[in-house]
Amino acid sequence: MTGLDRLLQRWRIAMAAPWIPAGARVLDVGCADGALFAVLRDRVAGGVGIDPGAPTTRAREGLRFVRGAFPADAPDERFDAITMLAVVEHLPASSYASVAATAARLLGEGGRLIVTVPEPAVDRIVELLRSLRLAHGMSVHEHHGFLIAQTRAIFEPAGFRLITHRRFQLGLNNLFVFERRAGSSPVTAAVAGS
Repeated sequence: MTGLDRLLQRWRIAMAAPWIPAGARVLDVGCADGALFAVLRDRVAGGVGIDPGAPTTRAREGLRFVRGAFPADAPDERFDAITMLAVVEHLPASSYASVAATAARLLGEGGRLIVTVPEPAVDRIVELLRSLRLAHGMSVHEHHGFLIAQTRAIFEPAGFRLITHRRFQLGLNNLFVFERRAGSSPVTAAVAGS
């Protein structure tokens, strides 16, 4: 990661942080190097970070990393919050229903799902930054034309209620915060999302 990549990563974490309850157990999907847990060390009780390139080093007490993909390698545990920061735009559309249903299953009632997705124009900006060697633009080739409006359509049928949507990073990124609705059944959500 370049310094710019790290700055953008920290900005996303800062946008997500206020929506993560103090003392929460967090599942960080696409955890990369575990930065979210390092930055929020005093705020979260621990949890799991999952990423194909997750750290192999021993995590602190109450925190572990899983080298794998979501939802296939998701741990069978309950969490207070799930973060997917700069992740959804990399997922194949065929996985959306499974991703949403698994998130609903892993969150307790009222649990928070915090998602960031970039605006489509970011792909061109990242390509320019990559050519100037200012950013690595990690896996930008996987964005496959993701549209921001898809975000609600992915998660709401699985039993999530949108709490807030706001743009940040000069309008180039989007924060979505969902809450798992009371009485929503993850099994029903999986059927509805299919």
